[in-house]
Amino acid sequence: MELIVNGEKIQIPANESTVAELLQHFSLHQKVVIVELNDEILEKEYQNETRLSNGDKVEIVHFVGGG
Repeated sequence: MELIVNGEKIQIPANESTVAELLQHFSLHQKVVIVELNDEILEKEYQNETRLSNGDKVEIVHFVGGG
């Protein structure tokens, strides 16, 4: 499946079809992230059930600590 993630076209396996599975693909599933799907913010409680479709636009923002 082809997605646009943070402005970049990527291919992910078709079996990774939910937002939660996409976050696992990028090893972000245990971090605090904000996900925007097709220009709308997706609440965390919907990440497991929200399915991705070919061509979806996903923006993922996660926080990095440091000083």
